[in-house]
Amino acid sequence: MRTSKRTQILEAATRVVQREGVKSVTFDSVAAEAGLTKGGLLYHFASRDDLVQAIHQHLADAWEADLVAAAGKPAAETTRDERLAAYTRVAIQSATRAELLLMLEGSTNAAHAAVWGAVTERWAPSPASAVDDQAALDRFIVRLAADGLWLYDSLTSERLDPGMRRAVADRIAGALAHDGSSEDDG
Repeated sequence: MRTSKRTQILEAATRVVQREGVKSVTFDSVAAEAGLTKGGLLYHFASRDDLVQAIHQHLADAWEADLVAAAGKPAAETTRDERLAAYTRVAIQSATRAELLLMLEGSTNAAHAAVWGAVTERWAPSPASAVDDQAALDRFIVRLAADGLWLYDSLTSERLDPGMRRAVADRIAGALAHDGSSEDDG
């Protein structure tokens, strides 16, 4: 299957973010990376904000696909624990500098943050209140551990050995089996 021009542009824009950060995303920088003219980008994106929003959505969609692959089925067909285990494995093994930079940038823009928030809430929702619900608290701690390891890896030049990364992901995801039960709803 041939990659669409729009997807090629978004992949080029992601490479620009990976190398130079979100602020470096301009029509000129992305056009040069994609091997297109500025007019070629304007055909697909009316403004820089439209382009940045599309980059957020492109990467969030890729995360969603990775999450479905990790769980072996769509979110709607999984238990809460299966979704969180998939989230743990994907967050630890798939996150890139570009994704981190976009997520951080997105935290200052409600529309950008909503793209990532939708994926996160579908796969690893934050409990409204876990004080009296030990299982919900345990699931939230698992999510924080996965996010923390991903953040550690994204912010340091030290890279974990792939075997160690898998072992940590399995250990965090394994914490979900705290009582041998799994909830099927929500």
